[in-house]
Amino acid sequence: MLDLTDVSSGYGETQVLHGLSLRAEPGRVLAILGRNGAGKSTTLKTIMGLLPAKAGQISFDGRKISGMTPFDIAKLGIAYVPETRDIFRSLSVRENLDLAARRFPCPNGGWTVDRVIELFPRLGERLQNGGDQLSGGEAQMLAIARGLVMNPRMLILDEPTEGLAPIIVKLIHDKLADLKHQGLSMILVEQNFGFATSLADDVVLVSRGQVVWQGSAAAIRADTELQHRWLGV
Repeated sequence: MLDLTDVSSGYGETQVLHGLSLRAEPGRVLAILGRNGAGKSTTLKTIMGLLPAKAGQISFDGRKISGMTPFDIAKLGIAYVPETRDIFRSLSVRENLDLAARRFPCPNGGWTVDRVIELFPRLGERLQNGGDQLSGGEAQMLAIARGLVMNPRMLILDEPTEGLAPIIVKLIHDKLADLKHQGLSMILVEQNFGFATSLADDVVLVSRGQVVWQGSAAAIRADTELQHRWLGV
């Protein structure tokens, strides 16, 4: 579904990705794991066109997307939830959701504002509150909900549990598990090893901008030596 082939990318003259290749399969969850600075977030930003791919190719359903603008990539059906969440803090929860929903058509049975509120009832209680009045957990719920009303074919999440209390981490886990069971394809970057591998079907380990291992979530959970070597777990 999503293929990266020998992709190199970075920030200005600083190269972070060095010929990275991976594939995310349809209807499955791919976790990208690695130590801080390994190139995980850079990979997601390059997929979304927020950073240019200096070499290699990125394709989605066989269509080349490297070189496209972030908005055009989003229109193809990829929604991105960044680590910084990037909700509009001057707008209300309702306005954040409506703004995204208006830009992307909703198919029959798709994700409407009402449906994402059913998924995250707390947002329904905060619809008139501004983005700057939300807790970190509520802001993360809103960021995910905003991605869903784009009715994506693939949801990409960068560190969705960063800075959240354990009870909210469990809630986010349960909601993402629901989305997985509904067949939504996802790519997940996450430092919480247990969180990531309990959701993922497939895992790639990244170090110094390259994939150093790939396999099933079950395989890496069973291999403590691999965890220690590449993740410090």
